Amino acid sequence: MDSRTQGKLYLTSPAFQQGERIPNRYTCDGENISPALEIRNLPKYTESLVIIVEDPDAPRGIWTHWIVWNIPPTNTIEEASVPGVQGTNDFGRLHYGGPCPPQGTHHYYFKVYALDVQLNLKEGTGKQGLLRAMGPHVLATGELMGVYSRYNVMMA
Repeated sequence: MDSRTQGKLYLTSPAFQQGERIPNRYTCDGENISPALEIRNLPKYTESLVIIVEDPDAPRGIWTHWIVWNIPPTNTIEEASVPGVQGTNDFGRLHYGGPCPPQGTHHYYFKVYALDVQLNLKEGTGKQGLLRAMGPHVLATGELMGVYSRYNVMMA
């Protein structure tokens, strides 16, 4: 980190609040589209944004639902949009894969990173390649967590 590092971004969504249930529309049980996101406190030297959506409660460990980079600095990511270059998620696809837990309630982390560069990565790059490339260029980060369980079944 250097003197340009600002630290914290504020990530919110008009679709759900921090810690709340993600509406079906944004899951495999609905339209399976990405929710709108709002980003505040972008650092002065931001050249691009990265979004990573993950589920740490997946049976095989952290499951990546969406990775997208080289998003132009903005305060709004529109619903169902492809705001930048997409990488391959853990579904083996190049697009948003909504929450779809096999059982129980899972936590979904929408993470945003402000970078001081545009990344020179090919579409389809995986999460590890993205993390390596962006590592020294992160100016600020923020996250929004939502929960989801299928069929709205209450566990006894």
